[in-house]
Amino acid sequence: MAERVGTSRRTVERYHAGKLTKPQKRLQAARVEETESEGKTQARAQARAAAAASRGMMVEVTASFGCTCTGSSDDGRERQITTDISPTYVKQILELQVAGATEEELHPIVAEAITESYFTEWGTRADGLRADS
Repeated sequence: MAERVGTSRRTVERYHAGKLTKPQKRLQAARVEETESEGKTQARAQARAAAAASRGMMVEVTASFGCTCTGSSDDGRERQITTDISPTYVKQILELQVAGATEEELHPIVAEAITESYFTEWGTRADGLRADS
């Protein structure tokens, strides 16, 4: 912070300790910015932890339905899918997002999560059905 606002490290330390009676405006602004950023980071981390530990999260995707088997006349068509996905997948997705994964890199995990929740209903039907990303 000291480098960023153009002051000494000791001045920043004194400001944090509350020993400065008249801190520089740019130092005050930097501290506010830093505090807001830390708060947002903490809030995001708490939201990720809650989603990964709770019932999961709801996702909405546009999917193309169709059959790829030989001789099928079932051409693909787009549909909106809204479904809950399990906390296991939520944790994977959120960890990859934090690590900087692109949307394309997340597609296979989301497809697997949707297969489990929407198509096979947690293993109760359509055994062997698979969604591709």
